[in-house]
Amino acid sequence: MVAMISDVIKPAVTRVISPTAKAMLKMGLTPNSVTFVGALGAIVSALIFYPTGHLFAGTLLIALFALSDLFDGTMARISHKGSSPWGSFLDSTVDRITDSMIFVGLLLWLNKSSDPLVPVVLVALVSGILVSYVRAKAESLDIECSGGIAERTERIVVALCAIGFHGLGVSYVLSVGMWILAVLSVVTVLQRMWIVRKAVSL
Repeated sequence: MVAMISDVIKPAVTRVISPTAKAMLKMGLTPNSVTFVGALGAIVSALIFYPTGHLFAGTLLIALFALSDLFDGTMARISHKGSSPWGSFLDSTVDRITDSMIFVGLLLWLNKSSDPLVPVVLVALVSGILVSYVRAKAESLDIECSGGIAERTERIVVALCAIGFHGLGVSYVLSVGMWILAVLSVVTVLQRMWIVRKAVSL
């Protein structure tokens, strides 16, 4: 299976940001507070900048706040308390909300001009949610289901790049990016469903 972006890059990034994560813990910050602030900033940015057509500025801010997703996990791992079930649940939940609000903000802008891309973005939004749902449901049945061609990191990178470059005036990048995202997300849902189907057939 093709290595996912997160599998290749995340270990190296974790090593780089660990000193900063330790400093943040010494300042009294907690992983959960970093999760909350990062998610709130990304959501507010998506719902203010995208609907008003400020796609590049919104993307920059969302990408900045998205860094919290790297720091909170690292902070949890190196803290004395370690990772907690609540922290893991909170991180996963706010990730889903943040991802959804990015697409909602984009949809609000596209809908103003009745853009034909609206249905494609809706497919990307719904299938992206289903990718996470299928994994969560599978794991509730004690089935490992983390495979698929496009996990969260890959989907967010494609979405933000497409939106950001469109904001810079690059022709067709939003349409191409959203179509790719919709197709990859649907394929990932089907792949994960197949993983579960094979598991329960054993």
